[in-house]
Amino acid sequence: MVILSSAKISEKHRTRLREHYPDETFIFCANMDEAKQDIGRADIFITFGEDLTAELISEAVRLRWIMVLSAGIDRLPFAAIKERGILVTNARGIHKVPMAEYAISMLLQVVRQQKQLMKNEAEQTWDRSVRMQELTEKTLVIAGTGAIGQEVARLAKAFRMTVYGISRSGKAVENVDQNVTHDELERVLPEADAVVSVLPSTPETKEFFTFDEFRVMPNRAIFLNMGRGDAVRENDLIKALREKEIAHAVLDVFEEEPLPEGHPFWQMDNVTVTPHISGISPHYQRRALAIFEENLEMFNENRDDYVNKIDVTRGY
Repeated sequence: MVILSSAKISEKHRTRLREHYPDETFIFCANMDEAKQDIGRADIFITFGEDLTAELISEAVRLRWIMVLSAGIDRLPFAAIKERGILVTNARGIHKVPMAEYAISMLLQVVRQQKQLMKNEAEQTWDRSVRMQELTEKTLVIAGTGAIGQEVARLAKAFRMTVYGISRSGKAVENVDQNVTHDELERVLPEADAVVSVLPSTPETKEFFTFDEFRVMPNRAIFLNMGRGDAVRENDLIKALREKEIAHAVLDVFEEEPLPEGHPFWQMDNVTVTPHISGISPHYQRRALAIFEENLEMFNENRDDYVNKIDVTRGY
């Protein structure tokens, strides 16, 4: 069986996989330009999820399983994959530790005025009048209460925060005081001191946050998006920030990436921009490949209880 990877995998992980699975043929490539010459041989394809096209799927005549080493799968050619009946799994859940730490650290930086303090330090300004706030006992709304959202909620409880969750089902989840459906969003937003979005990119989450949502948030609210850029109508967010409908936005994802030079977000004092790095961790590949290996055992045993099996009709 041929396992082809367009994802750049470190040499130590390549060696371990070859040693652990001596009966499999691994072809490791640095990118799709290298991998596509072998796509017709591949039974299994490992990718970060951004390089597959419908044309390549048609060339991958033996392909039975796509393993995406990330949570984001919105760029996959689902129609072609569905037509062929190809299994898709992803690495959902491995980002929960770094992304939850990112969320809490960024909220703390805003309430503790880190940008102003660093500016004062650079200018050698001793100013003890900077207004500090606290996270403790504030209210947090998390849009998307999967593995990442639940880990954000768990850390938030260390600050004794009241946590509301927003999800498609509204089912109760651990460390979330009340989880509600999308339809109830505007009921909980007026209570939010902070809103964290970890929404995926799906038709029902596109432009989930518009000016209407920002308008009902308290003007003290912090909005943080580390899910997908298209969950936010950016022009509406810019308007809300300029009109002080909310206090601050922390943005790790955008409608267009990289964020273009000259974009208003770069210049706004009440915006913190980071370059889509909330999920970065030195343990990323180890955690993602652990899911791959668990699923490979199932694949070889013709079982169907895969970890993170994707419903290709829904795209998640």
